[in-house]
Amino acid sequence: MSSTIDSTVIDTPVGPFAILAGPDGAVRAAGFTADPANLLPLVHPSLRGTVGQRPGLGPITAAVAAYLGGDLAAIDDVPVEQHTGGVFMSHAWQVLRGVKPGEPITYTGYAALAGRPAAVRAAAAACARNAAALFVPCHRVLRTDGALGGYRWGLPVKRWLLDHERGAGTAVRHYK
Repeated sequence: MSSTIDSTVIDTPVGPFAILAGPDGAVRAAGFTADPANLLPLVHPSLRGTVGQRPGLGPITAAVAAYLGGDLAAIDDVPVEQHTGGVFMSHAWQVLRGVKPGEPITYTGYAALAGRPAAVRAAAAACARNAAALFVPCHRVLRTDGALGGYRWGLPVKRWLLDHERGAGTAVRHYK
């Protein structure tokens, strides 16, 4: 463990949301859990450190609050730092940050956007290994048949996020 990681937990309509951020202010992990320690195993070993609790994380906390309040683009510029050792995975996460709220894509579409249309399983693996939920919006990827597929934080959370994004300014659509 090489550095200190700041953590906070934010109350959301769908449950507690914990965030881990490095000393540079970049999100290293985030997810729908009340215990930030649950996120530490998701952080690449080279980015782990001693976790300290804070009441808020300044611009990160403000961006989440704005997102929850309907400004869905508020989280777009929050810096994220994840490592995998794989070029495709890192690229796929950057591509995923460009998927717009209210416009979910399929795993097949995600693989194509990432430049490897035949790599649907690799695209699904990028979602599964994403440590920075919400900021790298893996919840915006659906199965080819339109079903929700999986989500580390549970399908009710994924459904709520999609409905929230779809409903910000438009009629709410409920996903399968």
